Amino acid sequence: MSLKSLDPRVTRLNLPEGELPPMEPKQELDQFETYEVFHQRKEGTAYTYVGPVHAPNEEVAFLFAKEQYGRRATCVGMWIARTAHILVTPYAGDGENVYDMIRAEALSEKSEAPEAYEIFHLKKRGKAHTHTGRVMATSYQEALQEARNQFGDKPPVVNVWVVQSKHVLQSAEEDKEMWTTIPDKKYREATAYKVMDKITKFKEEQKNIPA
Repeated sequence: MSLKSLDPRVTRLNLPEGELPPMEPKQELDQFETYEVFHQRKEGTAYTYVGPVHAPNEEVAFLFAKEQYGRRATCVGMWIARTAHILVTPYAGDGENVYDMIRAEALSEKSEAPEAYEIFHLKKRGKAHTHTGRVMATSYQEALQEARNQFGDKPPVVNVWVVQSKHVLQSAEEDKEMWTTIPDKKYREATAYKVMDKITKFKEEQKNIPA
């Protein structure tokens, strides 16, 4: 007898009742990795976290990020980083400073020479992480300690993200034209459509139509 299931797709397989088909070997990558996206709204402003994307590699992740986060809002630059490359600190309460919770720790993996790390601060729960600056260090923990020395005296900081600069794919300076295909990109902003003005105008026109 064939296996009967509430799922018609299973029933159509005509599987022998009481037996399970052999499982296929697990693939090395059975789903896309996650990448975190940061964008710059205006020239000279800090890069701010806008959300994640799933992609097979950073080049595709950048393409997905551009389509998802760069089309419907003002954007002049974008960074992406693989989630696995970001060190996340514990969370402090609003109004507290997470740097006060961090102890100096040494990691076994260190580079021979200092490398650049990007630091992102979260000032309040529910808000977005914002790029605070860059530090030079030989490990993630050392970078965190250096960030504490340079930026830790400006609370509140409820959470910190640290990522090695070489792991951040950044939009190139010469590619800025791809963000400005239309002046001010008003067609991408919902406010540019002035929906309520159109609704009000439509209502007024309806009042003037003879019954």
